[in-house]
Amino acid sequence: MRVVLQRVARAEVRVEGRSVGSIGRGLLILAGIAEGDEEAAVRRMARKCAECRIFPDAEGHMNASALEAGGAALVVSQFTLLADVRRGRRPSFIAAARPEIAEPLLAAFVHELRQTGLRVETGVFGAHMDVELVNDGPVTIVIDSADLERARRG
Repeated sequence: MRVVLQRVARAEVRVEGRSVGSIGRGLLILAGIAEGDEEAAVRRMARKCAECRIFPDAEGHMNASALEAGGAALVVSQFTLLADVRRGRRPSFIAAARPEIAEPLLAAFVHELRQTGLRVETGVFGAHMDVELVNDGPVTIVIDSADLERARRG
């Protein structure tokens, strides 16, 4: 799983011109599920996102999580995060999980985020979405579950 975590002042996702999810201050999480991802790794990623200390604390240092800052999360499925552009000019998406695998894993990710106490909004899986955001900072972090797993193993 790969996520792009953005600290936002606000974010909204629309499908066919209709708002399907919006938040004020918080996290916009673009999430791509990879072939071979498992529920345990997806749940660890949700915790990592919720607890990532990228919000300012009382002294203005990036030392608070979205939970501590009272933020929300907007999760948008984005299989293109798994694009391989090493060869040729057309990206390959073979590393992305098939929709029938990715959709339930994304749902598990959202469920785990909600379990942390975050208010979570979502886009629509598989839909063409328009995403609007105001990046706060800007602060943008890329997190890959494979990297987390390697670090966990030591």
